[in-house]
Amino acid sequence: MSTVEQQSQHPQQLQSPQQPPGPGTDPVVLLLVGIVVVLVLGAACYLCLVHRSLAAPISAVGGVASALAAAFGVALALRRR
Repeated sequence: MSTVEQQSQHPQQLQSPQQPPGPGTDPVVLLLVGIVVVLVLGAACYLCLVHRSLAAPISAVGGVASALAAAFGVALALRRR
């Protein structure tokens, strides 16, 4: 085997096969979701403090939304397995 053949085969042996990305979530998406959640909760708290008459409806919507978010999270977690 000549040195040219050895040099041309050597880089091919070092290359690893392309692996598909794992089932993880992009960190930027998680950061944006976190920012949106904090902003929505902050706005809801502000409305509850400034407009006392809106506290009961906002609390009811928040309770239903948290239950739906938990169910959606469980469904996504089970789907990725």
